[in-house]
Amino acid sequence: MTRLKRYLPTPVLSLVLLVVWLLMVRSLAFGHILLGSFLAVTIPLLTQGFWEPLPRVKHPIKLARFVLVVLWDIIVANLQVSRLILSPSREAHPGFIEYPLALKDRLAITLLANTITMTPGTVSTNIRLDSSSLLIHALDMDDEQALIREIQERYERPLKEIFEC
Repeated sequence: MTRLKRYLPTPVLSLVLLVVWLLMVRSLAFGHILLGSFLAVTIPLLTQGFWEPLPRVKHPIKLARFVLVVLWDIIVANLQVSRLILSPSREAHPGFIEYPLALKDRLAITLLANTITMTPGTVSTNIRLDSSSLLIHALDMDDEQALIREIQERYERPLKEIFEC
């Protein structure tokens, strides 16, 4: 273990903590920078035992493409949900589906569940203990199989490629 890694196990987290601290105190006084730096080094050191090692991203370009797809889907879903809510003639068809998971990596499953939840109109509500399926609530679902195919194609398949799992 290198000396830097021993005292600064997560440099990005430390930098984020320092920036957040300085934004919260709204001052660049030397004392605030010193205290923020102390906290930015100490907090990761004290909590490093709780962090799981992150899997390596095998395809960073595919990850960037995945992020763009998710951002686009969030924008489109916002518009669809707004239209559904504001249109008095349109009726929602809410429902639950049990989505079969092909992913095995815990982080990839968590990212899939969070992606589904971040997209307006869908919420991942439960995962089976054996990680075989995910329970999803959809605000407006006409075709269960179409929703399953869309999640598989737009989210799950890219995550499998990104993490090679």
